[in-house]
Amino acid sequence: MQPDASGNAGGGANPRPKLPPVAAAPAPSGRPASVLPHKTANVRDHYRIGKKLGQGQFGTTYLCVAKEDGGEFACKSIPKRKLLCREDYEDVWREIQIMHHLSEHPNVVRIRGAYEDALFVHIVMELCAGGELFDRIVAKGHYTERAAAQLIRTIVGVVEACHSLGVMHRDLKPENFLFASTAEDAPLKTTDFGLSMFYKPGDKFSDVVGSPYYVAPEVLQKCYGPEADVWSAGVILYILLCGVPPFWAETEAGIFRQILRGKLDFESEPWPSISDSAKDLVRTMLCRDPTKRLSAHEVLCHPWIVDDAVAPDKPIDSAVLSRLKHFSAMNKLKKMALRVIAESLSEEEIGGLRELFKMIDADNSGTITFDELKDGLNLNLGDILNPSNS
Repeated sequence: MQPDASGNAGGGANPRPKLPPVAAAPAPSGRPASVLPHKTANVRDHYRIGKKLGQGQFGTTYLCVAKEDGGEFACKSIPKRKLLCREDYEDVWREIQIMHHLSEHPNVVRIRGAYEDALFVHIVMELCAGGELFDRIVAKGHYTERAAAQLIRTIVGVVEACHSLGVMHRDLKPENFLFASTAEDAPLKTTDFGLSMFYKPGDKFSDVVGSPYYVAPEVLQKCYGPEADVWSAGVILYILLCGVPPFWAETEAGIFRQILRGKLDFESEPWPSISDSAKDLVRTMLCRDPTKRLSAHEVLCHPWIVDDAVAPDKPIDSAVLSRLKHFSAMNKLKKMALRVIAESLSEEEIGGLRELFKMIDADNSGTITFDELKDGLNLNLGDILNPSNS
């Protein structure tokens, strides 16, 4: 494996490499001086940065072209002004390490290099120009259980590889699976390891992260391990088979209540016409008790996944494609709305919101309970967001 611009070859035998110090000297603002532990070349010395491809919570992804051979790649540029504390810097460095750690897997987007300058961290990676998972399904216009089985085999195959290398993804959702190209046989690639963590067997995590529809009940209960990834993959499978998530509501709080207490619906259309084997796999992936939930390896050994003859090759109800289309469009609309809000906030306002969250989060759990919110509403928000006025 070739080392990247920071000198890190990635991979290696140790499933949980120790993070090196992020920086020796703090920046004047109190943040670390750099994300990468080594000086790097300027990304523009090696690549021409082109059109914008996408926007995430922290970074913007651009098309970039290698000056050396004209190869096309994606460059995720993360503004350092959005990294407000040491933990944010460490999160970006961990994302880069994990991408290297997994880069030999054929269904993981491959990192090419990482660069840092005074204002940005740039992650150059394989370009996936084939679009999102759901968009490809809808565009094809025909769809079967066997096709869903092949997709979930790939998705859970990545989960198994992550877990075997001591990595938990923590944000598995359809938007994070892209096709490498528009070719019919293009491989499906997993992207966005920004919330991923290294772990050892028996490790438990308590920070509530992920995307509402896909988050496991034990994550909401703040005590979870890698089994949470299997739950998220199970939610994706449920959506692949019927077009809507198993637990949904108008608000995030409502979705979480459904995840914690709701029942799986196998009575509504198209479930009566879905095979018993598919329903069995969904049930065992969405088992609320993580100790009884299938592991990624066990999912890959399930008859519906292993035996092509078990998953029917007849078309699924066309209403499923229609639902998938609307569900995907709704998520894109939400992301666009959140982006408008985020991009209209200054660095100071973002910092103020972070301080506000910390003040309301009385038990430092990383989440706000209803009672904490109620108490927090009695605070003088102006004094928190503009401390100089007090």
